Amino acid sequence: MGTSDKITQLLQNIFKAFNAHDGDKVVSFMTEDCVFEAAGGNEVFGVRHVGRIAVKAAFENVWKNFPDVRWDVTNHFHVGDRAVSEWVFRATRPDGSRLEMQGCDLFTLRDGLIAVKQAFRKDRPPLKP
Repeated sequence: MGTSDKITQLLQNIFKAFNAHDGDKVVSFMTEDCVFEAAGGNEVFGVRHVGRIAVKAAFENVWKNFPDVRWDVTNHFHVGDRAVSEWVFRATRPDGSRLEMQGCDLFTLRDGLIAVKQAFRKDRPPLKP
């Protein structure tokens, strides 16, 4: 398997883990010192989580708040040590309203793993139940 195929497989595998709500599997595709910058937060970069333990906890919190959340990937591409995944975020809020919006992740890769994941998504009001 060539480098390009390995990167595509890495991206496919991490989204399978996201959608399976498997935190251990998610961080297995990331470096020990990984960084996840969430789409929202009070800082210019959103909220930053550093290291596998913190990144895993951040995703477990998303899965707890949105038990049916999923990221439907529409495209992956990469150049050198950078990669992009485009997706549609879908989830139900506790009040029954639905979230559905386009987004993307910008990845920095190192040694065959994800070192940095920066999430971006559209700001869209919830859909009524």
